Amino acid sequence: MQSLRWYLNRLGRMSPAEIGYRLSIAKRSTVARLGLSKARVPAPSFSGETHRFVQAAPGLSDAAYTRAADKIIAGEHSIFNLKSCQIANPPDWNTDPLTGRRAPLVNAYVLDYRDQRIVGNIKYLWEPNRHLHLPTLAQAYALTGDVRYATEIRRHLESWIEQCPYLRGPNWTSALEFGIRLINWSVAWQLLGGERSAIFSGESGRAFLDAWLRSVYLHAQAVVQNLSRFSSANNHLVGEAAGVWVASVTWPYWPRLQSWGEKCRRVLAEEILAQNAADGGNREQAFSYQQFVFDFFLISGLAARSCGADFDPPYWQRLERMIEYLASMMDVGGNVPMIGDADDGFVVRLSQEEDFSPYRSLIATGALLFERSDLARKAGRIDHKTCWLIGEEAQPRFERLLGIGPVLFKPRRDHPDSGYFLLGDRFETEDEIRLLVDAGPLGYLSLAAHGHADSLAVVLNAGGMDILVDPGTYAYHTEPEWRRYFRSTRAHNTVFVDDEDQSVQSGNFMWSRHANSRYLEFSVTDSMQRFVGQHDGYECLSDPVTHRREIVFDTATRQIEIRDMIQCTGSHNVARHWHISEQLVPVVRGDACVVVAGQFTVVIEPGEPIGLAKVYRGGTHREGGWISRSFGNKEPCTTLRWENAIHGNTMLVTRIRCTPSAA
Repeated sequence: MQSLRWYLNRLGRMSPAEIGYRLSIAKRSTVARLGLSKARVPAPSFSGETHRFVQAAPGLSDAAYTRAADKIIAGEHSIFNLKSCQIANPPDWNTDPLTGRRAPLVNAYVLDYRDQRIVGNIKYLWEPNRHLHLPTLAQAYALTGDVRYATEIRRHLESWIEQCPYLRGPNWTSALEFGIRLINWSVAWQLLGGERSAIFSGESGRAFLDAWLRSVYLHAQAVVQNLSRFSSANNHLVGEAAGVWVASVTWPYWPRLQSWGEKCRRVLAEEILAQNAADGGNREQAFSYQQFVFDFFLISGLAARSCGADFDPPYWQRLERMIEYLASMMDVGGNVPMIGDADDGFVVRLSQEEDFSPYRSLIATGALLFERSDLARKAGRIDHKTCWLIGEEAQPRFERLLGIGPVLFKPRRDHPDSGYFLLGDRFETEDEIRLLVDAGPLGYLSLAAHGHADSLAVVLNAGGMDILVDPGTYAYHTEPEWRRYFRSTRAHNTVFVDDEDQSVQSGNFMWSRHANSRYLEFSVTDSMQRFVGQHDGYECLSDPVTHRREIVFDTATRQIEIRDMIQCTGSHNVARHWHISEQLVPVVRGDACVVVAGQFTVVIEPGEPIGLAKVYRGGTHREGGWISRSFGNKEPCTTLRWENAIHGNTMLVTRIRCTPSAA
């Protein structure tokens, strides 16, 4: 159970209007718990309309899809770090595959899905229930016509509907999960052939059709009754609205569902502008969530176009800015910094390519949506997901964009709305150096749920290789000490004062005090680039501390100098942490650190004597030396900690030299 302190902190992040909204949901949950509400579903009225926004493009080989589908039939799934996980067929949908714990089928409103003692690890339980695997089976069916794959979809859906009765158990506790499930059902429905599919023939087939459509209606109803409003109106609201809108386009069989869909369509039009800055950055300050919400908006937009109800131009203009933003954050090697939370969440899985990159895929899709040859060059090639979404013209259109000429993507350096600034040169070449500095907000709204305490942190890439890294996320609801570590200031390449975080964590997805960052200057000339920013995260200390960071990139020498001004009057312990990619083997020479990264030799050294220098590799959650490239996985990396005892205003300097390894 959540602690009393958590509930008080959560209440403190709510406005009076939100408290009223929550009370109305609580009243509805009481009615449901007492059995006073009935799951009434009107009879569908088949109109004969079909709307498709997913289709197989010619030339796609069916081999990868049939292999993946055959594994699903054999009960083999991959769930986060559980590769080739064996699950019964049909699955036990209420059992967590990580811990083996089976959640009870109690009323969903009273089930504490955060309590591992009751449900196990809820992320691992929810993941197969998103039904991301059903489109894979449907793709195999669409490519081969093999009825085994359609039959498997029916088997899984019938068992799910039987095992997960409406508003009972863990799979009815999160409206976001309902929305994602609806989208994956929509994709499977389209590839099966819609209401005319042979899978619905005969008496039993019609009974299955009735059961599936009934569940669709109940899913949409549950979403609109529990929309994530106010302080929770982040990616959850987007995913919920997208699920209902897509459902209303896919199954236009009830006037009420169409009304709900239109309501959610308006929500999407509002939230794409509210949750994504004018410079394209998602306001949750989490790069992985940018690709997550982009898919919701993308699929919703394609669904709108399929039924002749397209969104207005500002919707698509903001999508284009979001693509430009992601492309600007990606280095020449395809690496995107792991800033903010990441849970490996996907809306749909439409590609079975082994080297599939969700970021490159979105850039490729963006190249086609917006006729951008520079984005096509940035993506490098078209991927299968883009082909399924864009259709038969995707491949030739992409080739035409590549053939326009050697138009390189020019990354935007300053993103003042979202708070990211890029220093470096020779972008999009094997000689590029890029240093990204974070001067953005902690996160979005009062919870800042997916932000990390990383004010003025930097990440460094050279020649398409990670050097200084953001260590990622690792866990959400479990292993609380590691959840705290990966979100903490000590886990980022910034200044850490008196062993205190810049912002105060008060729950797995909640911060009770937010550091406020702001940039003061960003300038680029032929000879020098300069960033200056500061934050107030340590001004709450008994002796207030302001951290101001100045970064200078000398384009002639390609040397980076980081000047940390600690403004205070008393005494403090100040630590600088430098987290080095696990792919590199650093050599510590005195207080300096040397790494060879491809064609570069990178030297990181202090500009003054260090009081105490420490090196951690696979240390405790109080030390560091870890990186998490994927949810549920962590592996050792090298963390340098430079400590200085200071009194009064103090300047600390770090110099980073990137030179050719042969020099």
